[in-house]
Order: sequence, then structure tokens, then C-alpha cells
Amino acid sequence: MEPDRYTTVLIAIMNNPRDLAIARDQHWYRIPVKHLPQRGFHAPILAFYQTKEFGEQKWSINYYAHTTTWEMVPRIQLLPDEPSHPRANELYYKVHLGELRTLPHPIVSRKWRRITFIVTHWGRLLEAQEINQLLHGSIWEERLWRALRRLGRLAEEDDFDW
Repeated sequence: MEPDRYTTVLIAIMNNPRDLAIARDQHWYRIPVKHLPQRGFHAPILAFYQTKEFGEQKWSINYYAHTTTWEMVPRIQLLPDEPSHPRANELYYKVHLGELRTLPHPIVSRKWRRITFIVTHWGRLLEAQEINQLLHGSIWEERLWRALRRLGRLAEEDDFDW
């Protein structure tokens, strides 16, 4: 079944090919409990922003998966072969995933960005061409955003000194 346009999507960082293989083959992904944005908790869809470790697919979102369940476990339980990792005893969400799927087109970052999480929605994930097009707020903020865009009253994110 196709998700509703406003179904929440959590975009998380995918740092290395090993984690992508776990998501694809073992159908789970880990998120540190203390870093998860509250609006992303129990998101029904998880998408992945790939880092420079992915070569030609770096700095882009190419894959997503539907989430099935979220459970809280210590990192050592997820990765028992890393008992001396500095965060081995910290709590992580083990997000159980359905099949890893490829987006119809990659969502790219034209320049390097430090991204850990973005909370967006399904419609925007399908429509976005660039990372900065994924940012949004509530349904009412979305409607205001669209109205301002139609009026030509929006500046691009890169126009501001953050």
C-alpha cells in the first residue's frame, strides 16, 4: 500500500557499506537513543543519506525502507563483535525494516553537508531533487510554504548566513 503524502519519513545517516548491508540483508538499522529527534520516533519510513564512503553515491539519498518495529537495546547486543567500542553499553533503537528499496531518483546534496537526521514526509521524499528540499514543518507550515513559493516570496536556504 502506498503511504499517504504526509506519512513521516526519517532520514538517517548511512556511514558505511557494512551498515547498508545490514539494512539490506538483516533488515535493521541502529539509531542512538540520545540522538533521535523526537518527531522521528516511530517513523513508518526510514531513508538513508549516504556519506563519502559510498563513492559515486556519496552525499545522496538513494534507499528507503518501511519500518516494522522499534526496540531499545544496548549497542553490544546489536554488534557483539565490538565489545570494546566506546558506546558498547549505550542504548540504541534497533529499527526493524522491510525490504530496502531504491528511490525513483537520487536526492543529492550539491555540496557537502553535515547531516545526521532529517524529518520529512513521503510526498516531499518523492518530489525532492536536492537535500534542502526535504526540510519542512507541520501540515499548516507546509501549506504556508507552498503558498509563499507560488507567490515567489521564498529565499533559498543558501541565501542565509546560518
